[in-house]
Amino acid sequence: MSLIKFNNRNRLFPWNNRQLKDFFSSDDFFFNDDFFEEDSLMPAMNVKELEGEFEVEFAAPGFKKSDFEVTLEDNILHVSANKETEKKEEEDDFMRREFSYSTFKRSLRLPETVDNTADVKAKYEDGILKLHLLKKEPTKETPKKVIEVI
Repeated sequence: MSLIKFNNRNRLFPWNNRQLKDFFSSDDFFFNDDFFEEDSLMPAMNVKELEGEFEVEFAAPGFKKSDFEVTLEDNILHVSANKETEKKEEEDDFMRREFSYSTFKRSLRLPETVDNTADVKAKYEDGILKLHLLKKEPTKETPKKVIEVI
């Protein structure tokens, strides 16, 4: 069994985000937002190769099952999630409105050993999305056939 931990959070900015934030730090709070935080770009992902399947895990806490969209097309697995929250509070002399949006999208090119025709099992529990992708049955090589020429 092999385990690959893949974290591609810094693909957008190849340099150290802390140094960039320190460089732009001032009394202006423009650069003090979540965009420059490492954890805000993509969820952590693990891929495990087991005997008869691949198991892909995404750490995506705070989402509901209905927030996810998982598709498999042309040997590429697409996983995305969108969550929108809005709170509105009204009283006689004021109104307070808060909203937040969380989203991510990951795409993985699957190896040729994955069976695209089999059902993919997906389960979301305790902030972890687990996908189980079955492997193809190994093909048996047909023996060489000698054809007699007459």
